Amino acid sequence: MDSTRQNKVNRLLQKELGEFFQRESRTFFGGTFITVTAVRITPDLSMARVHLSIFIAKDKQAVLDKVIELKKEIRKRIGNKIGKQVRIVPNFEFFIDDSMDYAENIDKLLKK
Repeated sequence: MDSTRQNKVNRLLQKELGEFFQRESRTFFGGTFITVTAVRITPDLSMARVHLSIFIAKDKQAVLDKVIELKKEIRKRIGNKIGKQVRIVPNFEFFIDDSMDYAENIDKLLKK
């Protein structure tokens, strides 16, 4: 069970990362639509697992690789935004959230 502090940091990171991907999508990712579906931070607040939903991309893994490549830049920009609110800006681990694809597949199967 997450503490109140973890929940607050989760929400803060999800909001700031979502805004980052919305602003920088065209610059870094060629207009790919990226949403942050979930953020889970460790109890010591040093590592955040970020789940991304990637749309309008032919190769989702290539987009995820680009996000991972830009991890330091993302952490720096997020740190500049939330540095006064958290003591330590966490390191990020990015994952593809395929729950939408799974739901879409189930929907297709049910329509048959």
